[in-house]
Amino acid sequence: MDTLKRILGVVWALLGPVIIIGMIWQAANELSQVKPEKVQETYIFWIIVVTIFMPIALGLTLFGMYAVRNEYKAVPKT
Repeated sequence: MDTLKRILGVVWALLGPVIIIGMIWQAANELSQVKPEKVQETYIFWIIVVTIFMPIALGLTLFGMYAVRNEYKAVPKT
């Protein structure tokens, strides 16, 4: 079980930065193609999305790093 936790920890630790990069890339791509009358709506939408999902992705990376370091050991049974 500890091996599975470490393997998934690597997956989660790598998934966080990929999500952040993908989200910023998508926002930049969409903002570069926006029509002039929809500029403000699109900027506000992406500011909200990035603000909400950035801490989630950072938390996913942190959770993965803790799993790789085996910080989530099973509690010993008494």
